[in-house]
Amino acid sequence: MYENPSDQNQSTQMTRSHIGTRFGDPIFQMLTFAFAIMVLLILGGVILTLCEGAWPALRVFGPAFVWTASWNPVTKNFGALVPLIGTMITALIAMLIGVPFSFGLALFLTEICPHGIRQPIAIAIELLAAVPSIIYGIWGLFILAPLFQRTIEPLLISSLGPLPLIGALFQGPPIGIGMLLAGLILGLMVLPFITAVMREVFLSVPQVLRESAYGLGATRWEVTWRVVLPYCRTGVVGGIMLGLGRALGETMAVTFVIGNAHHLSTSLLAPGTTISATLANEFTEADGEIYTASLIGLGLVLFVLTFFVLAIGKRLLLGAQARTTLA
Repeated sequence: MYENPSDQNQSTQMTRSHIGTRFGDPIFQMLTFAFAIMVLLILGGVILTLCEGAWPALRVFGPAFVWTASWNPVTKNFGALVPLIGTMITALIAMLIGVPFSFGLALFLTEICPHGIRQPIAIAIELLAAVPSIIYGIWGLFILAPLFQRTIEPLLISSLGPLPLIGALFQGPPIGIGMLLAGLILGLMVLPFITAVMREVFLSVPQVLRESAYGLGATRWEVTWRVVLPYCRTGVVGGIMLGLGRALGETMAVTFVIGNAHHLSTSLLAPGTTISATLANEFTEADGEIYTASLIGLGLVLFVLTFFVLAIGKRLLLGAQARTTLA
């Protein structure tokens, strides 16, 4: 019996493929494991660098550095409370502005918008993410700040200022720059990121699910609320966390419009500062070990804050996945 040459070649190729797979899989596994370890090493190096640089200030001020409101380079008395609160407030304002608009835009683009203009609008929104942050800052300082000072802030002071509780947030002179304007700029900056993620996850919903719901007589809102959102809840939360991370760490745009003032105020119209803005403004002017260490300590506080925010976001994602599995 003579063996067919083509069968022999095919058998040889299969043997070589089996050998290549047997040796290729462990190599691929080791490479991916090395990449994962490299990421952990880089993260650990960042933490160690921040802790080492901030140690002189932490040794002097102790844990009180986090809740101390004073920031006085002359007396060498530093605390992270004012920029920490400013960071959280501006990020919260950005989320209150960015998330509803992003959800509405993503819903419009995937469910309502005519096909002819859907793609151009989506591209225009995504192009907003390519605008440098300093451009947002300049635009906010020279265009929005005068508008706020002349029109918007006087209107807020006269209409909302006299109200109980909420009125304390809209009191003081109409300066133009301040926490409210910084939060608005941040909301505009995170909008394209959240919108792009929400749009993609909305598009990932199988069309048969929508058609089935419409066939049962559901309205467009019911399809969105009861079909689309439960299916892609995890992606929506992930997009919001992505935008929140951008808002917490933004520097230049906030530096232009927040006022850079180290004092606490209940009014959103008053100037303030954030951790990133403080670092950008004062790092080159820091003289002395304590001053520099305090600024690095602010970076450490921002790192910890971002870590906790991402951890909470991950916990929400796991909870959403668990509820989806049980359902």
